[in-house]
Amino acid sequence: MHWPSILQAERHAHSMAQATGTLKFDFFSAEQALEVEAIASQIIPSDDGPGAREARTVYFIDRALTTFEREKQSLYPQGLKQLEFKTHEMFPAAKKFSGLSSAQQIQLLKTIEKTDFFETVRVHTIMGFLANPEYGGNYNNIGWKTLGFEDQFFYEPPFGYYDAEYTKNKPQSDPVSDPKS
Repeated sequence: MHWPSILQAERHAHSMAQATGTLKFDFFSAEQALEVEAIASQIIPSDDGPGAREARTVYFIDRALTTFEREKQSLYPQGLKQLEFKTHEMFPAAKKFSGLSSAQQIQLLKTIEKTDFFETVRVHTIMGFLANPEYGGNYNNIGWKTLGFEDQFFYEPPFGYYDAEYTKNKPQSDPVSDPKS
């Protein structure tokens, strides 16, 4: 149903993923992107290896919101406004969520983890971390490398044990397709 939008997003995201220097956002302002990236970095942190920040998931999210996830656009400005309010409420000296320490960010995110906004960012972060790099996230195959996935995208039969066994035990003649039966 969304093929034209997904193909357009793929082409755009692919060119953005190949770009060097400062990348442009289509939906987010630079400030919004910084906040979304900070949230994503707590969802998939860079503890034992590259996380959401290094995989550039914020670019996937940005592009998704201008193509196949347009209906989710309103969640982000509203959610970021609530995040800003919650940041000032919990940490009055803080200016932005992205400026909090990691422990403070986690503490704050636990208070909003049941909201539609957080759930949407969580899903988009995971999608961006594991998606085909051509879609804008998973920069340099970071997500796939984390899982041990090899991006071969083609396989030669037999695909598994069952195919080899089928070929070996295949009946010599098939009564349905054999006209002599």
